[in-house]
Amino acid sequence: MTEFPHLPTALAEALAARGYEALTPVQDAVTRPELAGRDLLVSAQTGSGKTVAFGLAISAELLGANGISPFPDLPRALVVAPTRELAVQVSRELSWLYEKAGAVITGAVGGMDARAERRALERGAHIVVGTPGRICDHIRRGALDLSALSAVVLDEADEMLDMGFREDLEFILESAPETRRTLMFSATVPREIERLAQTFQRDAERISTVSARESHADIEYRGVLVDRSDRENAIVNLLRLHEAERAIVFCSTRAAVTHLTGKLLNRGFSVVALSGELTQDERSRALQMMRDGRARVCIATDVAARGIDLPGLELVIHADLPMNREGLLHRSGRTGRAGRKGLSAIVVPLNVRAKAERLLREAQVAVTWEGAPTPEDILARDQERLLTEPALTEPATAEEFDAIARLLETHEPKQLAAAVLRHFRAARTAPEDVIPVSVGEGPKPRAREEFGAARWYRLSMGHDQWVDPKWLLPMLCRAGDLTRRDIGMIRVMQEETFVQIHESMADRFEAGLGADRVMEGKCTVQNLPGMPEGLDRPAPRPARWSKDGDRKPYEKKPYAPRGSYGDKPAPKPHRKGPPREEGAERTERAPRFEKAERAERAERPAHPARKPAGDAAAAAPKPRKAAPWAREGGHGAAAKEGKPAPKYGAKSFGKPGAKPAGKPGPKKPRSF
Repeated sequence: MTEFPHLPTALAEALAARGYEALTPVQDAVTRPELAGRDLLVSAQTGSGKTVAFGLAISAELLGANGISPFPDLPRALVVAPTRELAVQVSRELSWLYEKAGAVITGAVGGMDARAERRALERGAHIVVGTPGRICDHIRRGALDLSALSAVVLDEADEMLDMGFREDLEFILESAPETRRTLMFSATVPREIERLAQTFQRDAERISTVSARESHADIEYRGVLVDRSDRENAIVNLLRLHEAERAIVFCSTRAAVTHLTGKLLNRGFSVVALSGELTQDERSRALQMMRDGRARVCIATDVAARGIDLPGLELVIHADLPMNREGLLHRSGRTGRAGRKGLSAIVVPLNVRAKAERLLREAQVAVTWEGAPTPEDILARDQERLLTEPALTEPATAEEFDAIARLLETHEPKQLAAAVLRHFRAARTAPEDVIPVSVGEGPKPRAREEFGAARWYRLSMGHDQWVDPKWLLPMLCRAGDLTRRDIGMIRVMQEETFVQIHESMADRFEAGLGADRVMEGKCTVQNLPGMPEGLDRPAPRPARWSKDGDRKPYEKKPYAPRGSYGDKPAPKPHRKGPPREEGAERTERAPRFEKAERAERAERPAHPARKPAGDAAAAAPKPRKAAPWAREGGHGAAAKEGKPAPKYGAKSFGKPGAKPAGKPGPKKPRSF
């Protein structure tokens, strides 16, 4: 058995049972005896065993001198991970590491059953592993007590800051005792991590096992140049060419994951999707299918680029370019782990090759550029696989010999071989046709052709006058009857512009300007003896809406009471007509127009009541018919026959289901 003398016996036995012969550099660095009890800020590349490293680093706080307590109470260690998948994976790794020690590990992961987690925390735990949001929720509800905490581990701390968990991390660290030990593990250490470490760590030891030469040394990078319309076909051909047992394809958006998953499923690949829109059960099921071999391709967003460990992952395909160098390294770090070789293929459309090359230079990785695999390349690789197929190399059984004899009696050997080849190809997806592209060096800046002998001229306009070569070029052509080929360099400076005119057309240009040398009444043209100096670096263009052009410097004015205008004349009054002289009396303003006088109209007499025919006395006028709202009973109106209206909101007088009040009308004869 391999011995680890500086580790506790329970952990050394767990490592030996797991097949560890030696510790990785980061694991060996964090377990040095002189670092016991100190805060650590560790940066290590992906796949270097960081999970086991901090599991070993916190062993002193968990086990102590007498070993771990068999009756768990308040948690002694807290591990915070950015994603649900990484938290579940950390729990799985710590479970086998502390299995012989008897540690109880409880999760606090978003998307899981919070009530079950609270019951588990009430029963007690030695280690709690979770995500920032769920841990904060348990702390605020009183389900998670950190008063006995001895160590806090932040796994993938830079990713948690990028995902916006800074406030949650600060709340967790402020809730923990000040005497706790804080360990931060990350692939990179940006300034935000350094500021967080300065705030919440005490005399932290900085450990880095990442080097520019050794980083991703087991990963081969290939840049696959494709036409813009062939990106998906290139991904299909890459999967067919390599036929990796496990492969992962990274997309930039959830919609791209859904679209590419559907396309690959239609093409016959065993595919699972992994993105943020899926539930926790769906994501866990997808990862388990990849581990069990039921699925061979995983289409994922960058949410899976951190910490996900798929054993035996051989191929990583970047369907979309990552946002930065960290994203490229973290994606590619899913392969080439624990000393195994891996391949990272970056699908690059021709129009973004310059961006991809700049990204690779920042990441300090060497890449081999090639075109997308063609159907001929894939069929040739299939023939090589067929020759090494285990079904052809394994010895046949007695039952198989009987079937072979019957087949040879009825078919020729060539026909049988052709049938084997057809079955072999039928079990695989047919390759896609791709547009061939030229693979060579990237685009270079075009060298300027030799212009030949020329004369230089100075124009009295520059950036301050918003000179633009786009409208200056046609102005020059009109002034001297020139063409674009007759004009060379145009250099716009701050207050002037230098123009190069070919020697053969310079006299025509000067003749077109005339004696005043003014071009279109806008600028003056002056001859120069030769090429002016300082044209290698043109003057910077001012801001388009700059307000500092002709603005006068600020002058502080003396105080003056309101209404005092000093030497300035008083503002004009808001009235029409000539101004009134001083001392003149104010006259009444004449009316704008005179109303015409008209005689007062006599009052119209009331309409007399109509007289009946004959000598009968005039009958009294009939009373006016009441309005409908006054005739009907209701709120705000008198009921008919002088009855008071019912109160607002009162119940009706009739019983429920009774006949309407009032005397029923006469019965009508039924018509047949």
